[in-house]
Amino acid sequence: MVIIGRCYPSLDIYKAVISPFLFTLVKTDPEWLHQQTLRSFIWLSRASYNPSARWLKYRLQQSICLYDTSLEQNLFGLKFLNPVGLAAGFDKDGVGTSIWPSFGFGFAELGTVTYHAQPGNPPPRLFRLPLDKAALNRMGFNNSGAYAMATRLTSSNQEESRLIPIGINLGKSKITALAAAAQDYLESFRLLKDLGDYFVVNVSSPNTLGLRSLQDAALLGHILDLLQTENKSQKPLFVKIAPDLEWDVIADIINLAQTYKLAGLIATNTTVSREGLKTQIIKKTGKTPQEEAGGISGAPLCHRSTEVIRFIYRQTQGQIPIIGVGGIFNAEDAWEKITAGASLIQVYTGWIYEGPMMVRRILTGLLTKLEENGLTSISQAVGIVNS
Repeated sequence: MVIIGRCYPSLDIYKAVISPFLFTLVKTDPEWLHQQTLRSFIWLSRASYNPSARWLKYRLQQSICLYDTSLEQNLFGLKFLNPVGLAAGFDKDGVGTSIWPSFGFGFAELGTVTYHAQPGNPPPRLFRLPLDKAALNRMGFNNSGAYAMATRLTSSNQEESRLIPIGINLGKSKITALAAAAQDYLESFRLLKDLGDYFVVNVSSPNTLGLRSLQDAALLGHILDLLQTENKSQKPLFVKIAPDLEWDVIADIINLAQTYKLAGLIATNTTVSREGLKTQIIKKTGKTPQEEAGGISGAPLCHRSTEVIRFIYRQTQGQIPIIGVGGIFNAEDAWEKITAGASLIQVYTGWIYEGPMMVRRILTGLLTKLEENGLTSISQAVGIVNS
C-alpha cells in the first residue's frame, strides 16, 4: 500500500453544530437551502479569481481529501482516485464541476439534464424525513436544458483541466411524448457527448409521468440502440434502474446491457415504497409520506439497493460494472455495497445529513476494512461476499 498523501481531520463542525441546527431548529425550505449551498460552491469553484475562495478551497482539500493508491481503480477507460462519487441530482446544471474534487469525491455525476429546459414539478417538492434519515422528493427533472449545460461545460473545460471523471445523467423532457423518448435522449447526448466522461440513461425516476415504463425491454432497447449508434467515440454508457423492479425485469435490463455493450448499470434510483417509515406526518404539508407523491432516498433504501446490486453481480458473474447508490451514510454501508458487487458507489442524501467530512470518513473506513481483510486494493473487495 502506497500512500500518496493524507491530510489531518479537523473538528466536524457540520455534524456537531450545523446539521442539528438545520434539521431540528429551523424551518428552512430544503430546496432553498440546496440552492444557497450550490451558490456558495459556485463561488468556491471560482477560486482562481478570488484569493478568499482560493484559501478556503485549499483548506477544504487539506481537511477532507484523502489519497491512497489502494483506493484507485481503472474502470471502463477512466481512472478513479477513489470509489466514492457524488450522485446525480445535486448539481443538475453542472455549475460546480470544478469544486467536487475539493470535497474528496473520486467522481461526480451531473444532471439529471433534459433536452428541453424545464421548471420541474410545482413546489413544495423536497422534504426532509430526519426520523428516517431520508428525503422525499418529486423535483421532476428541473434543469436549464442540455444546450445550457453544454455551453457551461465547454467554457469550464477551456478554463481548467478536469481532475476527476464527470458523468452526465440524461432524462426525458416532460413535454416529449413517451413514443418520442428515444429521440429526446439522443438530442441531449448529441449536445453533450464530447463533454462528459460517461453517460447515464435515467429511466427510473418516479417523478416524471410514465418514465419508468421506459424500463420495458423493447422501449429501453430502442433508446440504447439510438445512443450507441451515435456513440462513435464509445463513451461509457450506463442505465440507472429503479429499486422497485421485479427480478425478471432487472434480468431483462441486464440482457440489454450485454446486448448493447453498456459500461455498466447504476443501482438504484429512489423508491416509491413507504414501508417501514417512522415519519408519521410531513409538517410542511400536514400529510403522511404515504399521501405525498415522490421518491424516497436515504437510509430506507439501503437494504433494497444492496439486494439489487447483489442480484446483478450474481447474474452477470461480475462481468458488468455496477455503481451502487442508495442509503450510504458510513464506511459500513459503503463496504456492504462494494462487497455485494459495486465497483463504485455514490452518495447524496447521506452527504446532506452527514456533511462534507463524510467522504473522508468513508474512505478512512474502507482502508481499515481492506487491512482487516488482508486486501491491498479496493478492486479486490468488489463482490467478495458473492465469491
